[in-house]
Amino acid sequence: MEKNQKINCTVSSCLYNDIANDKCLLEEISVEPCSDCDTQEPDESMCGSYRYADDEDED
Repeated sequence: MEKNQKINCTVSSCLYNDIANDKCLLEEISVEPCSDCDTQEPDESMCGSYRYADDEDED
């Protein structure tokens, strides 16, 4: 099943954020639950693919 999903991103500290277009540059992301969180609200999940922009040179 192929879908053309669009992932908007306004997290400027993330390495994969295209700031000019508020778009995530990754083809797919991993969505993970927050630790010790059971709120049943949208804030319960976060982007597991997040990488801090300053960590770019650490690979």
